[in-house]
Amino acid sequence: MSEPVKKSAFEYRAESIKRRNRYGTVSVILGLIMVCFSYYFYQVFFNPNIDTKDRPTYVYIRRGDNWQKALAQVEKSGAVIDRLSLYFVGKMMGYNKPGAVKPGRYELVDGATNRQVINLLKSGRQKPLKLTFTNVRLRRELAAKLSKQIDARPQQIDSLLSSPSYTRSLGFDTTTVLSMFIPNTYELYWNTSAQNLMQRMKSEYEKFWTPARDAAREKLGLSRAQVSTLASIVEAEQQQHADERPRIAGVYLNRLKRGMKLQADPTVVYANGDFGIKRVLNVHLQKDSPYNTYKYAGLPPGPINLPSIASIDAVLHPEQNDYLYFCAKDDFSGYHAFAATQQQHLVNAHRYQAALTRAGIM
Repeated sequence: MSEPVKKSAFEYRAESIKRRNRYGTVSVILGLIMVCFSYYFYQVFFNPNIDTKDRPTYVYIRRGDNWQKALAQVEKSGAVIDRLSLYFVGKMMGYNKPGAVKPGRYELVDGATNRQVINLLKSGRQKPLKLTFTNVRLRRELAAKLSKQIDARPQQIDSLLSSPSYTRSLGFDTTTVLSMFIPNTYELYWNTSAQNLMQRMKSEYEKFWTPARDAAREKLGLSRAQVSTLASIVEAEQQQHADERPRIAGVYLNRLKRGMKLQADPTVVYANGDFGIKRVLNVHLQKDSPYNTYKYAGLPPGPINLPSIASIDAVLHPEQNDYLYFCAKDDFSGYHAFAATQQQHLVNAHRYQAALTRAGIM
């Protein structure tokens, strides 16, 4: 049996050099990989990935959304440059863990990095919005307007407004609850629930009714709801020229004091449910409704719109006059002709009716 051939010192040295070369090559490759990974890591975490094109850009994350749906909303904004890196950083930063997703309305800042976006979403630091509501006549209209501005379905809001027990807990009924909504601009968060919104509006309502306003309405012998109801009629009668509202309020208060029917055309329109009526006719006056002030004396059960603060204050501080009647002026200026006697009122009304006929308004 032959003995194994022994390697020379030269051969051992050559093999050693080869091994060192292999290790060196592997080390270089691993080093390059680490450099590349570090560069990519830096890029996806710290390079800008949001381009809003200098436009206000908001992301809306709903209650119950998971992290993927939330990031899909960010992507849907159209401001994300590289979607894959956003999802990668989101997962690396634990946005996929339970409780990390917080609903709300978030503003994306131009030039923000993925890291900044995920930190924002995890922090729950929302951008508040300005809640407004005007030109509302019906509960369902109010519910629809509010639901477009907060994360609540119109059905959720309408069910609260239509609930006798719930509106009673707020100090109203289902016909007067609209007077709780004082048209103004309110700052709140998009993910405000329907019930929290009601509580906020109740709080704002109480702030609105200052001791001075309460003293003014008590002097008139009216409740807060009655003031709002009369203000809604004044608002409907004079939408163009707020300076005339105290005079109109004075007329209606004079009629109430004398026990006369208000005979307010806007209440007839409301009673008929046809807000396209331009000229109130006898057929409209026949509508049997507690809102028809040609049929029933006193104020209707509730407001026929959301009166502005200017109209409410016009009722609280009416012009002191002897007028009992008014109708639109025949020059279509938006102002009214006022009269203390029915005879003068009939003259004014005839002029206006003739002007409508000439204008072809039926």
